[in-house]
Amino acid sequence: MRLLAPRTLAGVPEVDLDFPRAWLELPDPADGDQVFRCDLTWLTSRWSCIFGQGCPGIYASAPEAGCCTLGAHFSDKADEERVAAWVDELDAEGWHHRGEALDAKGRLRRKGWVETDEEGDRKTRVVDGACIFHNPLGSSAGYGCALHSLALARDLHFVETKPDVCWQLPLRRGYRDVERPDGTSYLEVSIGEYDRRGWGPGGHDLDWYCTGNTEAHVGAEPVYLANARELVELMGAPAYDALVVACEEHLRSRSRLAIHPADPEA
Repeated sequence: MRLLAPRTLAGVPEVDLDFPRAWLELPDPADGDQVFRCDLTWLTSRWSCIFGQGCPGIYASAPEAGCCTLGAHFSDKADEERVAAWVDELDAEGWHHRGEALDAKGRLRRKGWVETDEEGDRKTRVVDGACIFHNPLGSSAGYGCALHSLALARDLHFVETKPDVCWQLPLRRGYRDVERPDGTSYLEVSIGEYDRRGWGPGGHDLDWYCTGNTEAHVGAEPVYLANARELVELMGAPAYDALVVACEEHLRSRSRLAIHPADPEA
């Protein structure tokens, strides 16, 4: 796959992190104690992943690795176990670094592709400057994520094969307990943009990042449609269906209050 040169719209490659947003509070149809707070500005934007199509990578030193340079942290034990089942399905034809995960007897071992960070959290290993599942450009295994390619080969969606953080990015789900004036409370679940700040303090040091860049706001469909499967996984089908109605109403609005500033129409 050929890497295309990044393009800039109206001379503005990346917008400020803070700008007006339109938020929707949506009671969860499936859970009366839960309310979704959805960023309509982000969900109706034209962001699209441009990996292999102009993405210069989050670090200038590894442009072809996209956002795969740091490896993927597992959200919990279940996440790791789910991914492990698919790793067992990978062979050398589809996984460039499979040999790095084998022991001295040629057996695939968990410790061959999992490592712990400085805080002791488990994540995928980094090999040659990127996640061990990243097949480098020019590899006979095919360029890109081996787990993503496996999903395509099996006619599956990659939410089934990839670590949670990988298929969710750059959607961000957060939780907050909210107490009402009458003493009742509910769980607020926010669905929004995983911008630079989502990576912690180090996010400000990334050489490039997609969500606020005009280069990546080139999608044929808005995020709420293009990433429908991911949103259903994060919200459940009833809440997603209600979100679609709200997004469509927002798009029909003549004023289009709080358009994402990285979108071409902005």
